[in-house]
Amino acid sequence: MQEKEDIGYWGIIKLVWPLALGMMNNAIMQFTDRAFLSRYSMSALEAILPASMLSLILLGFFQMVVAYSGTFVAQYHGAKDERMCSASFRAGVVIALISGIFLFCSLPLGSLAFDLSGHSDEVRRLENGYFGICTSGGIFLLLQMAVSSYFTGRGKTRLVFAINLLGNIFNILLDPILIFGMFGLPSLGVSGAALATVLSMVLQCVLFAYCMFRERIEHRPWRVDLADKRFWGLVLRVLRFGLPSGAYSILNISSFTIFVFITGRVSDVAFAVSNACFTINYLFFTPMEGMGLGAATLVAQSQGRGDSASARKYAWRMVAMGAVLAFVFSVLSLIFYKPLLSIFASAVDPSHIDEFMDTGFILFLIMAAWQVFDGTDIVLSGALKGAGDTKFVMILLFVVAYVLWLPLVIITARYISNTIPALWSTMIMYVVITSVASAIRWHRGRWEKITVLMDK
Repeated sequence: MQEKEDIGYWGIIKLVWPLALGMMNNAIMQFTDRAFLSRYSMSALEAILPASMLSLILLGFFQMVVAYSGTFVAQYHGAKDERMCSASFRAGVVIALISGIFLFCSLPLGSLAFDLSGHSDEVRRLENGYFGICTSGGIFLLLQMAVSSYFTGRGKTRLVFAINLLGNIFNILLDPILIFGMFGLPSLGVSGAALATVLSMVLQCVLFAYCMFRERIEHRPWRVDLADKRFWGLVLRVLRFGLPSGAYSILNISSFTIFVFITGRVSDVAFAVSNACFTINYLFFTPMEGMGLGAATLVAQSQGRGDSASARKYAWRMVAMGAVLAFVFSVLSLIFYKPLLSIFASAVDPSHIDEFMDTGFILFLIMAAWQVFDGTDIVLSGALKGAGDTKFVMILLFVVAYVLWLPLVIITARYISNTIPALWSTMIMYVVITSVASAIRWHRGRWEKITVLMDK
């Protein structure tokens, strides 16, 4: 066992703030996409959330599998084994390239899902366009994730943030050009927003490749022989722990996609305000996802050193920090709900503006009821993943989302009250149960006995 270390609250903040702001950058990018599309047409605003969520179901699965190579990097970095850090990165790249092939084969699934959604013909056409472009270009997201996970696992979070920021600024600049058609280009609408997203990922891949080239020159990481059976053993080990993490992502996103499709049957105005509130909630709450990634990194590095006591301490500190952050965001969203909702109200019929605003305020109140619990679950789920306890996180989500929550949503829609506030209220139960279960699992400490790294 190596020497214990305590980086303290300030050390945690220095590691996490680039991750938190990086996640918020991604949310701002999506927020900007939807804000521009709300000014393009009502159909575009209705189409963007289900199309993006369905795309994330597939992309999120492969993305999280690839990203788990970063947990291996973090644990080997904690163990001071830079050779295996390099090997873990290359394992992530191999998995990303193979995953890209599967993404191309999944395109027909999107059209089938939209055909079954019950949305209007115009909305389905727009959904198919967005889904097709984002999914086809998903290979760039996966390669970007492999490289960024290498740097994140080694604690170089500010570099990851800088490249992420540049990519998202590029996306935001492209949005009006491609959505509305500027400088002689055609107006592409929803497809333009998707194309801007893919091109920003291409830029990030180029920037990360440059940084890896500099890393190779300056630090000369050990080469990995692709014909080496031990390397492919490492790939399989990343898949062993990464596949449950990917399954967690697909179960999480698909459950909310099903929820979005159900809310789409209420009314056009209700569906639009629900999509707008989801977007705003994501914008405010993505820093928590950065904290979850930070928790995974710190726990993985601690476990690589054989220091479970520090891992436990870091996780609980980040839970406390996350609770404060969640409370602040809840208060801000309630105070500024009108200007936030006004961004999305331009496409709404003037006769329905009051309904749009009133329903939105109710949804913000419901969000405030679950956000502290959600923040706790995000941090502790990240910590459990960093320790290798990915199967528990996956199973917990499946049971709560598919055995408890979605049946409750269907019952509420059919027999109790088929309104947006009633359907949203069911999420309080979902979030509270998952956060409590994650806290119990972390407290009991079974994750301390999990061995992630390969034997030397």
